[in-house]
Amino acid sequence: MKSILTPIARFFVGLLFIISGLIKLNDPVGFSFKLEEYFSPGVLNMEFLMEYALSISMFIVVLEVLLGVFLLLGYKLKWTLYSLIAMIVFFTFLTFYSAYFNKVTDCGCFGDAIKLTPWESFTKDVILLVLIAYLWVNRKLINPVKTRRFRTITVLISMLLSLYYLAYVYAHLPQVDFRAYKIGVHIPTAMEVPEDAPQAIYNYHWKFNVEGKEEIYTTNGSYPTIDGEFIGVETELVQKGYEPPIHDFGMETPTGDYTQELLNEDQLLLLISYDLDKSNLEALQQFEKLSKKASAKGYRVALLTASSNEVIESKLGATSIESYFSDQTALKTIVRSNPGAIIVKKGVITDKKHFNDFDKLEF
Repeated sequence: MKSILTPIARFFVGLLFIISGLIKLNDPVGFSFKLEEYFSPGVLNMEFLMEYALSISMFIVVLEVLLGVFLLLGYKLKWTLYSLIAMIVFFTFLTFYSAYFNKVTDCGCFGDAIKLTPWESFTKDVILLVLIAYLWVNRKLINPVKTRRFRTITVLISMLLSLYYLAYVYAHLPQVDFRAYKIGVHIPTAMEVPEDAPQAIYNYHWKFNVEGKEEIYTTNGSYPTIDGEFIGVETELVQKGYEPPIHDFGMETPTGDYTQELLNEDQLLLLISYDLDKSNLEALQQFEKLSKKASAKGYRVALLTASSNEVIESKLGATSIESYFSDQTALKTIVRSNPGAIIVKKGVITDKKHFNDFDKLEF
């Protein structure tokens, strides 16, 4: 029986690590944002690691792919199994912490390709932990694939290809876009909520001091008729309502919301920087040139940022480019480049570029 279960477990674990790693390898910047979320004060409170999130992200995604390849090949088996156990214990801790304390609603295990709830992620990691432990106990039944030379060459090729692809997507953009803002998406449609969409359901736990004793009364929102002194109320999400693919996008100024107006433009170039202080300075210096080129072709040009007007002025100086405030998380999601650019025509995203490819924008 073990001779049958062991290779099945080996294939399943190895393939899953490769798939999970490749999805994150396609978008290492996105995974770094997820790590920043974990390291933030409200979650693990490890702020000292936030500045290293991108480096950690790159290391993890390459290692995840390679460990999957190592296991399938039977390459350096003890080290591979030790490393798999260490990684899955780490991930299991993170997903349990997220699920139990409801801190991070999406672990990012499969990037934006496959969304899992915290408890689904934790269950997945527990299953993997059991399978890897089983493989460790039965490691003598795992036979290496072919010759040592074949395994070494395959490992080297896998490593070089992984590093090359990592460098390429970091210098440009993810080659496969799983996000809601991919090319071809009509933003207004992706923001719509159907009339029959399920609504969020909450329980409201009302605290009262009744004759010197604290009592809690639960309703679905209505204020309870209680003969006592009100202390406070806590809400509990019972059932999550429908959330449209795009739900946090906006283009605003102190004078109002210009989202619909801008999305109705026939031709719109959006220059995007979630944080101008962290933007590539040389790329910011291209904004004026890019704006003039787009304007000459009949485009309206706008800057979307979460930075303040003072920061905009300090980074761009006197500029004719319209600037609008937008949610930082949304801007990070739209384009994995700081700064980046997208072209929108009547609400449809038609092109998207990293700042290294501004000269390739298709007007």
